[in-house]
Formats: sequence, C-alpha cells, structure tokens
Amino acid sequence: MFAVFRDLIRYNIEFAIGVTLVGIILIFAALSYFAPVDQTLIYVTIPDQPPSWQYWFGTNSRGQDLFWQLSTAFRNSLMFGVTVAVLSRIISLTVGLTSGYMGGWVDRGLMFINDIFVAVPIFPVLVLFYFVLRNNMDSMTLALIMACFGWPFDARLIRSVALGLKHREFSRHAVFAGMSTPKILLEEHLPYVMPIVFSTFMANMLWSIGLEVTLAVLGFTNINQPTIGTVLYWANSHSAMVVGVWWWIVIPVILIVMTFIGLFLLAVSMNEYIDPRSRLRRMGA
Repeated sequence: MFAVFRDLIRYNIEFAIGVTLVGIILIFAALSYFAPVDQTLIYVTIPDQPPSWQYWFGTNSRGQDLFWQLSTAFRNSLMFGVTVAVLSRIISLTVGLTSGYMGGWVDRGLMFINDIFVAVPIFPVLVLFYFVLRNNMDSMTLALIMACFGWPFDARLIRSVALGLKHREFSRHAVFAGMSTPKILLEEHLPYVMPIVFSTFMANMLWSIGLEVTLAVLGFTNINQPTIGTVLYWANSHSAMVVGVWWWIVIPVILIVMTFIGLFLLAVSMNEYIDPRSRLRRMGA
C-alpha cells in the first residue's frame, strides 16, 4: 500500500495536488475539536465582523465565528460523505461479487434489483423522505438513505470484473480445494476489485457531499446542524451578499471548491492507476 502511495505521489501530479488539497481540508476540519464554544449556539460574538486577526474568517449575521463554524461544518460534511461512501461500497461489493460469481438466477435477480435502483430519481425521493421524516431527518438518517441509492452503478462495474475472475485458474483451484463461496469472494476475488473500490469511494464522496449541499441550501435537511450546505443556507437566508457580508459566501465557496477539486483529482488519479498502460506511461516505461 505504501509503495502504491509513493508511486502516485512521485509520478502523478494530479494525485499530489489532490492529496495536498484534501489534506488541508482535513486539518481544517480536525481543528473543530478545539472550538471554544458549541457551534450550534448563536450570537456568541459580534455579528457581521469582516475578516481580521481576531476573526480570521469574520463573523456572520447570527453572531458566529465563521472560522470555527466552517471547521465544524466541514467535519460534519466529510464524516457524512465517508459514511455514505463506506455503506454504499459494502452494498456494491456484496451485490457485485455475488452476482458475478454465482451467475444464473442469482445474477439475474440481483441485476434486476440493481436496474430498479438505477432508474429511481434520487433527488425527488430524498425530498419525499424529508417531508415524511421531517422531525427525524438528521445527518445519519440522510446518510443511510443516500447509501441505499449510491451503490448500483459501482455494483455493475464490480460484477463485470467478477465475471472474469470466476473463470480464472486460481478460482477453480479454490473450488477444488473445498473453499466456500463467501471465502472465495473475500480471500480470492476481493483484492482484485479493491482498486475500483478506492477510486469509486472518492467519486461517491463527491456525489454525496454535493447532494447534501444541494438539499441543505434548499432547506431539506436539519438546518440547525452545521454542514457546508447549512452554512450557505443561512447565508442566503440573511441575504449575505446584498447586505455586504461577502465573506459569509466567498470563503465557504472557496473551501468547497478546494474540497471538490481535491476529491476529483484523487478519483481520477486512482482510475488512471488501475489501468496498467496509463500507469506505465506515467512512469516513463
């Protein structure tokens, strides 16, 4: 694993830039654990103060220090994205590996369910869930719901790899040796699809965080919990740009762009590393 990371840093400039950007955001998010006050409280500082040595990112119209507010918001949003990505990877791995290896009616049944989830319009469904679970729609509930819709495309990709692995010589030897199906999938096939899991993990984080921001800006989440989207929701509600509190919009947007570009570059570089020809071309072979 360290050798892969070393090669990516050395030969892939996109990966190095992505690691730098995401690393900055992670350090910034980790600072939230040292916040002086609870970031759900309002009017704890002087409202509408521009960036200064005392308030690095300024304060908003709700009397909150934007530096600590954004630090907590990015921590919550990153944890939300990781939760969705991990849960949806587990579902996609289970469905993809089982479908590709078992074949027959199991494959047809799982792919039929997969196609149903592909066809479901996600955004209207999430809005519907919000109106049904309005009082209970916290970040964890939303993450669980989104994880149930974030796996089908990746499951089909993993299935295509599993179809080829099924007929490889080592798979036949494992069957003749008496290994059970779950053991074959976990010990023999799982390592071959892990690069796909890592690359789609970043892409799924992008998708989930972006969708959470969209829902929060429209008010379809718990607006009292600090996230990237809720910070923008309150800035829009208080007409931040109109009244001249530009830092309430500009600074979060800059940090969001840094996060999205970093995750995108990591996903692209991992996809390129999976392809042996692209990897060798990067290394000058």
